[in-house]
Amino acid sequence: MTTNKDVLLERIANKSAVIGIVGLGYVGLPLMLRFAEVGYKVLGFDIDQSKVDALTAGKSYIEHISADSIATART
Repeated sequence: MTTNKDVLLERIANKSAVIGIVGLGYVGLPLMLRFAEVGYKVLGFDIDQSKVDALTAGKSYIEHISADSIATART
């Protein structure tokens, strides 16, 4: 019998799991970019509309994170 845990572990292993990150600040945004970099689909959530708008436009609001990193993660 296949359990929910088995299904989740399989989705993580084959990178078909969708990762959700709540808060896209100095911890959440780099975490989101790393998951995207290794091949996961990632959904980010933040209550700060200006952050959401910047990311949607392919821009970074954190100095050490480039717009190129954002653009790469969006593809």
